[in-house]
Amino acid sequence: MRSFLICSAGLLFSASLWAQSPSQKIYPINFSKVAIEDNFWSPQLEKVANATIDACVTYTEDKTGRIRNFEKVAQGSGKHEGIYYDDSDVYKAIEAIAYSLKNFPDKELEANTDVWIDKIAAAQQADGYLNTYYTLNGLQDRWKDMERHEDYCAGHLIEAGIAYYNTTGKDKLLKVATKFADHIDNYFRVPNKPWVSGHEGIELALMKLYHQTNEKRYLQLADWFVDQRGKGHGVGKIWDEWKDPEYAQDAIPVRDQRKITGHAVRAMYLYTGVADIASETKDEGYVKTMDAIWDDVVNKHYYITGGIGAQGTNEGFGKPYDLPNESAYCETCASVGMVFWNQRMNMLSAQAKYIDVLERTLYNAAIDGISLTGNRFFYGNPLASDGNYERSEWFGTACCPSNIARLVSSLGSYIYSRSATDLYVNLFVGSETTVDLNKNEVFVKQTGNYPWNGQVSIEVSPKKAKEFAVFVRIPGWLKEPVPSSLYHYKNNKTNNYTVTVNGKPVNAAVEDGYLKINRKWKKGDKIDMNMNMEVQRIVSSDELKQNQNRIALQYGPIVYAVEDVDNPNARNGLFIPENTQFQVSYKPDLLGGANVIQFKAPIVAIDQASNQVLQQEREITAIPYFLWNNRGKSAMQVWIPEKLTSVRID
Repeated sequence: MRSFLICSAGLLFSASLWAQSPSQKIYPINFSKVAIEDNFWSPQLEKVANATIDACVTYTEDKTGRIRNFEKVAQGSGKHEGIYYDDSDVYKAIEAIAYSLKNFPDKELEANTDVWIDKIAAAQQADGYLNTYYTLNGLQDRWKDMERHEDYCAGHLIEAGIAYYNTTGKDKLLKVATKFADHIDNYFRVPNKPWVSGHEGIELALMKLYHQTNEKRYLQLADWFVDQRGKGHGVGKIWDEWKDPEYAQDAIPVRDQRKITGHAVRAMYLYTGVADIASETKDEGYVKTMDAIWDDVVNKHYYITGGIGAQGTNEGFGKPYDLPNESAYCETCASVGMVFWNQRMNMLSAQAKYIDVLERTLYNAAIDGISLTGNRFFYGNPLASDGNYERSEWFGTACCPSNIARLVSSLGSYIYSRSATDLYVNLFVGSETTVDLNKNEVFVKQTGNYPWNGQVSIEVSPKKAKEFAVFVRIPGWLKEPVPSSLYHYKNNKTNNYTVTVNGKPVNAAVEDGYLKINRKWKKGDKIDMNMNMEVQRIVSSDELKQNQNRIALQYGPIVYAVEDVDNPNARNGLFIPENTQFQVSYKPDLLGGANVIQFKAPIVAIDQASNQVLQQEREITAIPYFLWNNRGKSAMQVWIPEKLTSVRID
């Protein structure tokens, strides 16, 4: 296993505390201060660095016109290649590269990225505007069609500029991004000039810029963008042709919104920004909106894998409880956005339920979007397949590869959080960091083999012995699949856990999903947590019709699937009776190493010789859902019948 040590060149977030009130001030320890050495995640980080980033560079630079568009703008002539939002893919690739460079320094990759940045800077207009589509097609048309993603691209430019500066110390791209942000602020935030972003994303980016610079105008501009929505200002294809402002979360003002609607990625980016804004302004209207919409998502629109956005027609949300499996869209980018949003909700409230949702999405729906080799990708992530669905090398709209690359490479930002005095342990990832708690350096180190087993050790070593609290998340999956009424464990079966400090049982209370261990900590203190893992049969609420008489299998935080490559006819002939016994074992040579669930169950099949329907008991192997389709095309399903109700003869 390749290990690596990360040293900080700056923080993505400044010392500003992300909080709803003075009693709940928590913010993440940035990935640049967290070194990861983990059996599960280190190979993921390495494959992104070695394969995914290479794919992003190859398609951005050589196989498409994305970089050439910037060159043409600098030269003053040429036809725009590709789609009007393609600039954003360049910026997301740079952001992913920045995180990857922090994890795995690569002088050649950094030098090549510097060349990209030079070309981007050369394409910027004197007033700060930067968009190759409009510059090559005529600047007279800029800022007229709200659906044309100009501000969305600007948002990704800002995020890339911040990430690259924090990794390399080079501020050229950050200066370009800041100049573009200033242009937008000067152009729009004046009386009688409304604007609605067709594809949100600039709001969360401006909040990052605010935290990076402490410049209040960026907070105000982010708030201005949010406040524009729901007032009938929309102009563009969504509003004029589709007549569907809900698609872009623009039907009513954000403070009045209570239901999730429209395009899933746009919604996630918007609400991430709104939660960020609320953490600074303590806007109760935004807080109420966030709480209501989050409840609506997890209770009515959330797949067991953590995916969101059931419909391909609008790349987003459909009717409540309408969650088809084979046609599930569950865009990879929407899962990335779900991680973003739930982290901000956790920062806003200090409630562990948001990390429960973040973890489910991260370990299942999100990393399903990338292959074991790191160079093939899912755009949508269905929960069943007839065997004709597979990952692709690239896409015309190529948001997903760079998006999952930047999420995985920045994993360190999601493991730990802190307040002024206390430490929060959110995810169980082998890692180490040093945190300044009330002017006392505290070294923290996690070891274990999560998610394959539930034994985790956390060393807490302050430089000076001192009293403070360590909040350790008690994973929600121990008692329920999701913090909602949408799914539950069959027979209400729960998992147990124990926690000790220096070998002695802990007498501590659970607050908002965290075990609060408050004591005088000294060097070498050690928390040991043992989470019982056993196979859980998950059933859906009665409202979710697609899963009636079906179960899903889960072990720890991982959702499982059966593939026909392991189990012929399992897609259409398998059912799991009530008394089925399950065995879990780790297979180091299977799919990069993974726990599998094995059990004996009946399969109904056609005997070719006699042309009769036969029922045979077979040994079935279920694999982690995120690993399916890594051995060629194969039929697959997550939700498996409990009993035979019909036989299909083709």
